[in-house]
Amino acid sequence: MVKYVLDTDIISLLQQGHPQTVARYSSAPANEVGITVISVEEQLSSWYTLIRQAKKPEDAARGYFSLAQNVSSFAQFEILPYPVVAIARFEQLKRMKLGVRAPDLRIAAIVLEHPNSILVTRNTRDFKVVPGLVIEDWSKP
Repeated sequence: MVKYVLDTDIISLLQQGHPQTVARYSSAPANEVGITVISVEEQLSSWYTLIRQAKKPEDAARGYFSLAQNVSSFAQFEILPYPVVAIARFEQLKRMKLGVRAPDLRIAAIVLEHPNSILVTRNTRDFKVVPGLVIEDWSKP
């Protein structure tokens, strides 16, 4: 059962080897840490954009290499889907006009559909306004 759901920013810190984030992640049981399909989409979209905009072969090669590493890194996590119930929850949150970006609201909706789950994020400013959402920041001591 996934207890900790990593937001896209935390996944990026792990991929970069951020010491605090890596230490906290390493102390959590592997079967309790997951990510959302929304974070997968966000990360892959950035690499696709970089590859499409590459002007030099070296840039394209670097983009494809990073894309492959990125995809491989997802294998260590359970990826939580975006089912119809989470989409309905997203629509409810959107109607509340919380001032949170749609992708973040989708992530929050997925986490809220997994009772006792905690969203791990650096973006506490936005996520703290989502009713019922429990958050932690693993990037700080």
